[in-house]
Amino acid sequence: MDGAHDMGGMDGFGPVVPEPNEPVFHAPWERRAFAITLAMARHGGWNLDMTRFARENRSPADYLSKTYYQIWIAGLEQLMAERDLVTPDEVVAARPLHRRRDLAPLRADEVGPMLARGGPTDRPASAPARFKIGDRVRTKTMHPRGHTRLPRYVRGHVGVIELLHGAHVFPDSNARGEGERPQSLYTVTFEGRDIWGDEAEPGLRVSVDAWDSYLEPA
Repeated sequence: MDGAHDMGGMDGFGPVVPEPNEPVFHAPWERRAFAITLAMARHGGWNLDMTRFARENRSPADYLSKTYYQIWIAGLEQLMAERDLVTPDEVVAARPLHRRRDLAPLRADEVGPMLARGGPTDRPASAPARFKIGDRVRTKTMHPRGHTRLPRYVRGHVGVIELLHGAHVFPDSNARGEGERPQSLYTVTFEGRDIWGDEAEPGLRVSVDAWDSYLEPA
């Protein structure tokens, strides 16, 4: 979807300034937010793309006023509320108020294996890749209402296929609960001047991972 989360290439936000020696968590509550999100993923019945969309699907004022892990918590609250795992009054009270089905907790000794397992998205290919390395392709001009992984700033631009990644879960359908629908996944490289014009930094190139249905021959 087009939203405040899709900030790549936007003017007005200034340069990205990496934080020296940035810690994984800046405060204990962020560690807890990560743990709660991990624990609830077992029971909620949602997938990774649904989780991403729940974080993205917020008004610009709401999204831009929250920190990274505040957005995580807001997305988790939405996913849980949609599945009757929490109610608004429980969120305000910060404790259970209504009896629901019991959920087995995620034990400490299960966290490591769960993180190591991750969530692989590669799947067997049902057909050969439509493009090959070196092909020139154009990303489609699209404005979907749901989740998509195609950044707004590269839409409608021409790039070159740099890598083939096999078939992977298609995030747009997976976020809607319409199935994985695996597609070929490519790395497409764009020249900076083709995106931002002659004022782009000399020699700048941008690479984006793009699914097959985002692309057409140039």
